[in-house]
Amino acid sequence: MSGTIPNFIHDVIDADLAAGRETHVHTRFPPEPNGCLHIGSAKAIWINYTTAKKYGGKFNLRYDDTNPAKEDDSFVRSIEEDIRWLIGEEPSGGIFFGSDYFDQCYEYALKLIRQGDAYVCDLSADEMREYRGTLTEPGKESPYRNRTPAENEDLFVRMKNGEFADGSRTLRAKIDMSSPNIVLRDPAIYRILRVPHHRQGDKWCIYPLYDYAHPIQDAIEGITHSLCSLEFTNNRPLYDWVIEKIGFAHPPHQYEFARLNITNTVMSKRYLRKLVETGLVDGWDDPRIPTLSGLRRRGYTPSALFNFLRKVGISKVYSIVDIRLLEHCIREELNAVALRRVAVLEPLKVVITNYPGDKTEYFSLPNHPENPEAGSRQLPFTRELYVEQSDFMEDAPNKFFRLKPGGEVRLMGAYIVRCDEVIKDDSGKVVELRCSADLETGNAMPADGRKVRGTIHWLSAAHAKDAEIRLYENLFTIEDVNSIPEGKDYDDYINPNSLQVRKEAKIEAALTEAQAGQSCQFVRTGYFTPDSHTPGVFNQTVALKDSKGTFIVNGQ
Repeated sequence: MSGTIPNFIHDVIDADLAAGRETHVHTRFPPEPNGCLHIGSAKAIWINYTTAKKYGGKFNLRYDDTNPAKEDDSFVRSIEEDIRWLIGEEPSGGIFFGSDYFDQCYEYALKLIRQGDAYVCDLSADEMREYRGTLTEPGKESPYRNRTPAENEDLFVRMKNGEFADGSRTLRAKIDMSSPNIVLRDPAIYRILRVPHHRQGDKWCIYPLYDYAHPIQDAIEGITHSLCSLEFTNNRPLYDWVIEKIGFAHPPHQYEFARLNITNTVMSKRYLRKLVETGLVDGWDDPRIPTLSGLRRRGYTPSALFNFLRKVGISKVYSIVDIRLLEHCIREELNAVALRRVAVLEPLKVVITNYPGDKTEYFSLPNHPENPEAGSRQLPFTRELYVEQSDFMEDAPNKFFRLKPGGEVRLMGAYIVRCDEVIKDDSGKVVELRCSADLETGNAMPADGRKVRGTIHWLSAAHAKDAEIRLYENLFTIEDVNSIPEGKDYDDYINPNSLQVRKEAKIEAALTEAQAGQSCQFVRTGYFTPDSHTPGVFNQTVALKDSKGTFIVNGQ
């Protein structure tokens, strides 16, 4: 599960080790605990984890908890649970919190001030944006840029001591307001924010910004290769500036890879939060959204996710991956291991008129047709059965090979039956079929040699158990959510059929013993797993097959 393929990151590491620039490999995954991890996070975890694993190095989990306004302990717990589930072990380098380095960050800020590399600025946020300039115009220097180091240190200490209002002052790095890289135009590295911290309580009223704190955290932990997604490319010069100005003896280096984009879903944590908070989905672990907890609840496995990520690969080029590749990976895995079970999602009663009402016999069905070691189980057969409503059509075309008036069909593993009579209610809805069985055909061909082309699944009405089955489609109708037309919003493309519930479903008794995370194949339907929240509910993992043709990976 942890293996990966050669890629440019490994080429960099190989060169570093060969040249003696590094003697070992130490990576990290730095999530902010303001939401749950999603499959895009899984790519970053996979890259950092498998890279450390390949080189016999260490892999850290470090929480980027520098913004207390949005962070919560519930997300801390969720992230740890997700990572342990995904990699199957504790992070080899340990679990850390960026907030535990606040004292060091503060001392390093004082060092920058004394060196003349940082200053306290009184510009408001709007004024800072105005002074920053544009991509084509240089910025303007703050009128507070030339304060003396002594003045700046005095003001910064007073900021820490709570003498100033929130947002009234910032500490800014003194770099270059005319730099073509806007990130380097004297970025803020500390702000005043009176919000209790989930870990530090009320100790601090100033907090370091991520671009300042992150390289310090990497250096303190001995990270050798700081691997992150491409949106941080422009921030790398600031990362290097912080490391250089503080003067770490063994500086880490940042390398970027393309983030994961998948069709018909969204990776924006901000929008996922909106979906949750507005009730458009049922929490952070709703099986329709690409959070790891949602995928786990739906029946996806770490090995299938890692196999998917291996197939996607690592590059520096933007691409969007067809969601059907992800579905293919879990389908391929479950087809080999999932036990077969019978469920009737939309039951239609069938009465076998020539079968005794007090008789029950049992037909043997394999637990896995391709794996004899999986054994078999006994399915009870009685006079009254349930079949799928979709397996009957009153005005059927010629090539409909399931139940129809006067037509014959094989009940899977049991008798051939013929539909003799259709019973309807007052509204004209079909509520019952009355059929006769060829009682010589239990697991046998008809004696007269006639051919019956259709086979359908069934359950004994007396033995079937009640269940609720949840079917899922893509959450969004648009393939590339990053290309939404101007004037439109994500909400305009939410699929109203993303969740379909079958509340009157029937299942065989063996399914009542299935546990959350244990996947089964519902014959002729798809792969399902018991819901982790509600007993008697099954979530669809994936359909039996992809009916839309070949999927595309990275445009190939």
